[in-house]
Amino acid sequence: MEIKIVLFDLDGTLTDSGPGIINSVKYALKKCGVEADDPAGLRSFIGPPLKEQFGRYCGFSPEESSRAVKFYREYYAEKGIFENEVYEGIPELLQTLKNAGKTIIMATSKPEYFARIIADYYHLSEYFDFIGGSLMDETRARKSEVIEYVLRECRIQDRDSALMIGDRDYDIKGAKESKVGSMGVLYGYGSREELENAGADIIIKEPAEAAEYIIK
Repeated sequence: MEIKIVLFDLDGTLTDSGPGIINSVKYALKKCGVEADDPAGLRSFIGPPLKEQFGRYCGFSPEESSRAVKFYREYYAEKGIFENEVYEGIPELLQTLKNAGKTIIMATSKPEYFARIIADYYHLSEYFDFIGGSLMDETRARKSEVIEYVLRECRIQDRDSALMIGDRDYDIKGAKESKVGSMGVLYGYGSREELENAGADIIIKEPAEAAEYIIK
C-alpha cells in the first residue's frame, strides 16, 4: 500500500526539545518542593502527556499534576519553548515528502498552541498541511486522541495509506490504537527496545531513511 499521509510527532522526532522540556520540568518540580536530580527520570517527560507523567514520576494526584503543569508552562512559555533545535536532515525530509505530493501532518501531545509557535519559529510550518496537538487544559493529550483529531480534521478515511512517525512508545501505541502504520526513529529519545516492544512496523536511524521507505 502506498503511503500518502505522513504524521509526525514533534518532540524528539522533528526537534531536539529535551533541554527546554527538562528545564521546564525542573522549574515546576522546584516550585512543588520536589528535588529533581535523576537524569533518566527527567528525560521520561519528553514525549508523554505532561499531566500523566507528573503523576507517574512524582506520585502526584490529578490536582497536584495540574498545578505542576501550570508551573511548567510558566518557564516553558517564556524560555523552554526556544531551548530547542530542529534535527539535522528534517527540513530535507519534509521537502522531499512535499515534492512527492504527500500529505504532511503534525500530531503531537504538546498543546497545539505551542506546536504552532515552534513550527513558525523554526520555519517548519510551510511543510505541513495541518498541525494538530492537545488542548491547553490537557485534554486530547493521548497520542491516539491526537491522531483521531487530525485525521478527522483532514477528512482522511483511508488509514491504510497513513504512517505515524515518532521516537517514543506512545507514538507507536497511539498509531496502533488508531489503526495506522508506525515508524520509530532512533535519533530521538526512545530506544530500539522501547520501539520494538511497542510494535513499530519499521525502525530507522536517520531522517533520510524515512524518505527512502516512504517514497519507493
